Amino acid sequence: MRERLPRISALAATTAVVFLAGACGTVTTEDTAEESGGDREGSLTVVDDVGRTVELDGPAERAVVLNSYGNEFAQAIGAGDRVVGFDRVSQTRLPYLGIADDEVVSEDLQEINYESVVELDPDVFILPRNGAWQEASEQLESFGIPVVVATAWDFDVFHETVDLLGEVFGEPEGAERVSGFYDEIFGLIDERVAGTEPVRVYWETEQPYLTGLPGSGFDQIIVAAGGENVFGDLDTGGDEQSETTVDPAAILERDPEVVVHEFGPSAEPTGQERFDTLRDELLGRAGWQDLSATTGDRVFVTNGWATSGLSKAIGALYLASWLHPEEFADVEPGDYLARWAEEFQGTEFPGADAYIQKVS
Repeated sequence: MRERLPRISALAATTAVVFLAGACGTVTTEDTAEESGGDREGSLTVVDDVGRTVELDGPAERAVVLNSYGNEFAQAIGAGDRVVGFDRVSQTRLPYLGIADDEVVSEDLQEINYESVVELDPDVFILPRNGAWQEASEQLESFGIPVVVATAWDFDVFHETVDLLGEVFGEPEGAERVSGFYDEIFGLIDERVAGTEPVRVYWETEQPYLTGLPGSGFDQIIVAAGGENVFGDLDTGGDEQSETTVDPAAILERDPEVVVHEFGPSAEPTGQERFDTLRDELLGRAGWQDLSATTGDRVFVTNGWATSGLSKAIGALYLASWLHPEEFADVEPGDYLARWAEEFQGTEFPGADAYIQKVS
């Protein structure tokens, strides 16, 4: 393993020349810091989400984390104060983290300002597998900054991701506490939906008629909550985050019993005007007054920060309570959302109605 100088000193010592290609940073160096035998005591080896073995000098004291889900997890396990670099989306979605503009090193998961990353002198650079991790590994290798792929948005690898971040930050107890909360929620869901009949669900994301297909997190929520995705028969083409825009007439034909419209996530409380506007838009669509969801008073509008919280566990609990109200009559999903906000994110909770409302 490389014995690293602090990156800022290394830049000066090696006469580094940094070039940025467009918005996406590209770093090159005229010389590379010499490798030394170094003392391996305290070093840490992890296997990341794409199966790479990554060696760290020890638990990270300074990290750059891209993706809001990853930053929520870092905060939840007790390592949020060690994140020194973020993406713009995290700054927008998670205002309670107080992310300054000079801490933003990427507008998204692809266009990364590597010069800014190096200047922050992190011990590790963390991003999900749908980010530019191959490029990041190449660009940051000469500066001795290891790259770890951790995909916090993926429902299917929740435990592996939390455990991985617990290793990287040396917070195994925090990781165990987060996993325990997740397991508590899904244990409750599994117990209550066992033996129930699936309920037809149409889940719409941000844009009108844009819905999740099998393989997407939205479809996973529906199935876990004891529902049936009304567009679950469409071919995903293997895309893990597959979404598609559907024909409005197809929604009427498939007649969902529950409709959920989720708009873009932000922990900033949603104003009532937005809920009212979305209600009028949804219920004003041609034919929607006759949908089973509308006549049954089961149309919901949600802020994605709430329903995507804890790798969508919060959303699954809410949906299960809407699909099977009798089985969840004594469960208040808002209590779990409050715990996620206050206990794990360290932010004030203005009440569930600030994020989720039934509009019909």
